[in-house]
Amino acid sequence: MSEPRRPEPEALLSEARREGRGRLKVFLGAAPGVGKTYAMLEAARLRAAEGVKVLVGVVETHGRAETEALLRGLEVLPRRRVIHSGRILHEMDTDALIAHRPDLALIDELAHSNLSGGRHEKRWQDVEDVLAAGIDVYTTLNVQHVETLNDTVARITGVRVRETVPDRVLEMADEIELIDLPPDELIARLRAGKVYVQDQAARAVANFFAKGNLTALRELAMRTAADRVDAQLQEHMATNAIAGPWPTQERILVLLPEGAVGRDAIRIGKRSADRARVEWFVLALTSLRDEQNRRADGQDETGPALRLAERLGADISTLQVEGDAVSEVLDFARRQNIRRIILPRPPARPWLARLLPDARERFLAGLTRRATDFELTLVGDEARAGRKRHAPTPPDLPHGLRLAGIVIAVVAGASLVAISADRLFPVLSLSLIYMTAVVSVAAYFGLWPSVATAVLSFLTYNLLFTEPRLTLHIWSRGEFLTLVLFLAASILTGNLAARLRSRVIAQRAIADRTRKLYDFSRKAAGAASFDDVVWAAVSHVATVLECESILLVPDEGGALAIAGAFPPEDRLEPRERSAAQYAFDHGEPAGRGSGTLPASRWLFLPLSGAERRLGTLGIAYEDGREPGPGDRRLLEALADQVALALERIRLSEDLAQSRVTSETERLRSALLSSVSHDLRTPLVSILGAAEGLDQPGLGPQGRDILVETIREEGERLDRYIQNLLDMTRLGHGALRPNAVPTDLRELVGAARHRLRGPLRDNPVMVTIPEDMAPAHVDPILIEQVVVNILDNARKYAGPGTPIRISASTHGARATLAIEDEGPGLPPGASGHVFDMFWRVGQGDGGQGGTGLGLAICKGIVEAHGGTIRAEPVHADGRGTRIAIDLPLTNPELTH
Repeated sequence: MSEPRRPEPEALLSEARREGRGRLKVFLGAAPGVGKTYAMLEAARLRAAEGVKVLVGVVETHGRAETEALLRGLEVLPRRRVIHSGRILHEMDTDALIAHRPDLALIDELAHSNLSGGRHEKRWQDVEDVLAAGIDVYTTLNVQHVETLNDTVARITGVRVRETVPDRVLEMADEIELIDLPPDELIARLRAGKVYVQDQAARAVANFFAKGNLTALRELAMRTAADRVDAQLQEHMATNAIAGPWPTQERILVLLPEGAVGRDAIRIGKRSADRARVEWFVLALTSLRDEQNRRADGQDETGPALRLAERLGADISTLQVEGDAVSEVLDFARRQNIRRIILPRPPARPWLARLLPDARERFLAGLTRRATDFELTLVGDEARAGRKRHAPTPPDLPHGLRLAGIVIAVVAGASLVAISADRLFPVLSLSLIYMTAVVSVAAYFGLWPSVATAVLSFLTYNLLFTEPRLTLHIWSRGEFLTLVLFLAASILTGNLAARLRSRVIAQRAIADRTRKLYDFSRKAAGAASFDDVVWAAVSHVATVLECESILLVPDEGGALAIAGAFPPEDRLEPRERSAAQYAFDHGEPAGRGSGTLPASRWLFLPLSGAERRLGTLGIAYEDGREPGPGDRRLLEALADQVALALERIRLSEDLAQSRVTSETERLRSALLSSVSHDLRTPLVSILGAAEGLDQPGLGPQGRDILVETIREEGERLDRYIQNLLDMTRLGHGALRPNAVPTDLRELVGAARHRLRGPLRDNPVMVTIPEDMAPAHVDPILIEQVVVNILDNARKYAGPGTPIRISASTHGARATLAIEDEGPGLPPGASGHVFDMFWRVGQGDGGQGGTGLGLAICKGIVEAHGGTIRAEPVHADGRGTRIAIDLPLTNPELTH
């Protein structure tokens, strides 16, 4: 009983992606004037009569009275005014249309190019947005505007259309209605002035609208509509698990069984497809055994045929089958809705050999018996006659002798077991012992050794256990029947065991290939740099395919350069380099085993990312053979993995560079802001005070105030400049502390003296033990740290708020803490207060500053081997404590 068909996952995913989107209907015509807009308006009026909310987004009537009449009664969206080349023009207002939320929108001339200032450059892009909003769309299109038909139309008419629509827009159409008009009627409409004005009509009839041109365009339109309808039929069959094939548009499949040459079949398939103007496919069957044989004798009969099919434009597929090949082929044909299958006829064999059909004959018999819904065409395999003249491959005599010895030893062992069993205790059927031997040989060595074991067991059993014994005569009819049944059962069982063995070996090979792909993807994912990915790629490909491998990527000048090879290689011959360049430029395989530059020793595959080509991957075998279909599929899978890994590394590098650029820009902007504002502010104060000193009538007290202002602002400016210099030294690693024993009380006193002006309104309380051991620090640098922290504290604490300075020892380290009673740090800001320019982006009560002070403090303290941290003073978050841990000069003095 056959397993019920299930919907294909890709079809269900495609159906799911359409959920929530509007439906698109395209009114397709061969040329202007066939009545596309008229048909669209008629269909829209019928929908409006059914209660559907219809909105006319844009409809071009071109002054035709009958078309304008159909617009009456339909709601028309006001167009957006656009000034272009000094003229006021009108375009469809896509935003207003979507905001209007109609059930159905009419959007004429899908290929139209929008004027500047709109949402998109092309009208079909506007249609995509409308569909994404869940609004159904009716639109019109002429066949000459389809992107892939643009060159064909230009050759037919001599006119190249500039406005085109990508083919994918037609592919997403839910319905296509062909608006057809015979050429004579269209020319009559043209001459009557119903398409263009009289002067334009006369020129059009003589050029684009010639009868021969219109006939060719009409055929193109019909085929385009038929292709889309056929694609929709395939989607319907895949979504609803319909087996097919349905007798719709014909498709041709050229089937190449294992070992078939098939070039004549491919040529006949090409000619048949050209005559019928339909799609055609080539499907090559292979198996693990076939690939191993091909590697052993170095002959690839299918490869040249596949290259011929590639040159002739077939859609090529390779199918590895280890079981029921007929079912696999018929499933493929049904999925593609193929009705006609062309395949090479099996070669003629001598009459005696026909008694035992070979694999090709069994496959053809099964296909003929089960392909009742298909048309089969057999073609002579022309290369067979020539191949017979070649000397046959000599048998592997040592291997054959080894197998013969194994068969004899197994039968001898089974005979000893049977003789022992016959003498020690009665056994109803000693033949089962021999059958066990047959199954064992089949499981380990395959079909023909098992057949030989069955025949030898048959003779041995007859010789040893049938009367008269030690002869091949059989007296009893019952024993004769038992022996015959034993022989048949042994051969059948051995055959089944051998087939099971082949299946197991094939599954192991498939699992091995899957494991190799997984291993490479894991290695590639763990690679941290471009060189790591390159080395992982070339070494893994060479190991898996047992070949040489090479990877080329474009250098800064765009030329391909060797990024890595296994074994190492630093140069390529001009022929190989040309093949690599062709694969990179055209995005298709080139070199050995391909249709381009096949004389090359290397086969190159392009490595393509999402938006660009990343390089080429090449392989070459030492014996010069071409990669078989199985190796080719594995190589293509590995190439995809390599491309993904390289794309990931490139994206990571681009992202890192983008981050560096962004951070550099942020720091530059912050520094410019600091220089332009925070450094300029004290300069303005100094200049203002200096000008005030020249004012007549200024008393001694006012003069002293201005002098003090100049001094304080100069010291403030000096601190800013010192901070910038210190940060520069820290950034270049040039800051080297000159550590000496330093009394923290003296150091704090010096910092307070430097800030005596700014700290005049803030009481400062110092609590440092007199007997505290000196710290082992650079006094100048740590004094700058204390100055920065105190200046920061007085700015954010506010006038009149006390500031506390304390120090204590903990083992070999001293902790210097500076506290204020200000509003405290914002939540989550304790980890950012030591970042450069942090407060430039945050602000804190509008206080001025460069945002460098605490960042410099952290750099200086860490240069001493200490640590610095920020924390709240109170449990509710008020106040800020900056604690500095510094090394002591002599820790034993703290005890």
